[in-house]
Amino acid sequence: MLQDGKIFVGKSVKGEYLNLAMANRHGLITGATGTGKTVSLQVLAEGFSDAGVPVFAADIKGDLSGIGMAGEQKDFIDKRLVDVGLPAFSPKGYPPVMWDVFGEQGHPIRATVTDMGPLLLARLLELNEVQEGVLNIMFRVAQDENMPMLDLADLRSMAVAVDERSKELSAKYGNIASASVGAIQRRLLVLEDQGANQFFGEPAVDIQDFMKSTYDGRGFVNLLAADKLLQNPRLYATFLLWLLTKLWEELPEVGDQPKPKMVFFFDEAHLLFDEAPKALLERVEQVARLIRSKGVGIYFITQNPLDVPDTVSSQLGNRIQHALRAYTPREQRAIRAAAETFRPNPDLDTERVILELKVGEALVSFLENKGQPSIVQRTLIRPPNGRIGPMSAAERTDAMSRSPVAGKYDTAVDRESAHEILQARAAKLAEQRAAAEAEAEAKKGSWANVVFGKGPRGGRSLGEQVARDVGRSIMRRMISGSVRSVLHALGMR
Repeated sequence: MLQDGKIFVGKSVKGEYLNLAMANRHGLITGATGTGKTVSLQVLAEGFSDAGVPVFAADIKGDLSGIGMAGEQKDFIDKRLVDVGLPAFSPKGYPPVMWDVFGEQGHPIRATVTDMGPLLLARLLELNEVQEGVLNIMFRVAQDENMPMLDLADLRSMAVAVDERSKELSAKYGNIASASVGAIQRRLLVLEDQGANQFFGEPAVDIQDFMKSTYDGRGFVNLLAADKLLQNPRLYATFLLWLLTKLWEELPEVGDQPKPKMVFFFDEAHLLFDEAPKALLERVEQVARLIRSKGVGIYFITQNPLDVPDTVSSQLGNRIQHALRAYTPREQRAIRAAAETFRPNPDLDTERVILELKVGEALVSFLENKGQPSIVQRTLIRPPNGRIGPMSAAERTDAMSRSPVAGKYDTAVDRESAHEILQARAAKLAEQRAAAEAEAEAKKGSWANVVFGKGPRGGRSLGEQVARDVGRSIMRRMISGSVRSVLHALGMR
């Protein structure tokens, strides 16, 4: 629900609105399981879509897919409408585009190995510093020798080629240890077993396809089916960070706008930061800080506000805090940290209220016109217009058939790349070796023919000529000796 360039989110002592002009200042939605985070996410996504802002969101449990179908009027929804001061329920669906890295519940999303880059790929493969260095060499060799690396087959072939040429390449690029190459190859096998080979390849996704609007001006809601993807948390986090990086690198600078060009919801955000090396954390911080100038807003969704590092959390101006539990010392610290991030309200004990919030309630603070956070308020979140709950398989299939990208990414393309180039090089080298061996064998055979085979004189070889001449000499000597003996015996000599 829109009003004067703002999204109506719920009601406290007043209406609580997210200002579209401040929406690219990023945000954070936190709360324990079952407290209403997904509904808050859906309310925001619907508001952005109504405003013509495309949305990309990871659908962890499939529940968010219901946004594509009109909601159903129920008693608890009617009661909440009265409580938040809305006159009537306005059920409607929003235009969804279904995506799935594995191509099962949506259009396939693919990226090339080159696009992913060595930093994110090293994170995905869990490489140490030395192994990451070898991976960087593989990328550099591929670049210098004009060999596109598109899929995991290209990466495997490059690993083999670099290992075979290690002495030659080490002088130019640095030491290449066979043990490191072997570790990379083993990690690639694990990655393939987890289905990641379906993500790498072509046609690579065009980020402009995430930024489409309908004919009536509503932004498409791009939903990534993440239930299976979440079984490999590192692939999930790396993929979403890659997508953010692509947006940051490819979109032009636009500065402050009346509304974002796109909004990105990152659910289970703690997976992005768990055990992340310093270089990766710096990348996340850099993207979060600079991507707002491209008109993109990022909203992290997680259970614990401590999951997000301070360097990133400080950039998240719009906040929705659902209930937290305080069963452990860490959870108690999380409640204190969450309370301290809000602009204080003299009428609320923020730390205590976080424990008391009911399902569908939240502490809310949004950035106001000049960029300062509003005073935190205890807020009833309004019900969404779309369905609360997942689409059926038939509804999902129908949505995919009507998608603006239907048929564009469904069939994989395998063009010539590093794997094929290296195979061709190996085949040519084998052919050259075979030709050299055949030439050497031919020369050896020619000399043997001269000695033991047919020769030029009377069709006889040199060996036959020698044998004949030796035989004749022996015969002449024998005959001459016999004649002399006979003559001697007759007394004629």
